Amino acid sequence: MKVSYIAHVSGKVQGVYFRVSSQQKAIDYGLSGYAKNLADGDVELMLCGEEENVEKMLVWLEKGPEQAEVSNVAHKKIDWQEHSFFAIS
Repeated sequence: MKVSYIAHVSGKVQGVYFRVSSQQKAIDYGLSGYAKNLADGDVELMLCGEEENVEKMLVWLEKGPEQAEVSNVAHKKIDWQEHSFFAIS
């Protein structure tokens, strides 16, 4: 089943290739959506795809790339959204 989630990742997640690493991992999992920096230092992600793969991505976000120091991941399921690819903004 296809699902969409919005996630906010807190901690040392800007300036550590978090968005680029997230994009690569999302592509590996066949997901679409986006990753963007927020003014408060968090990263927001839209994750759309097969539920099993979105769940794998949510687990990966708990650690992120090697340089990151994730302190919290908040996520919620939202209505399905169609995206053609996984973008970085």
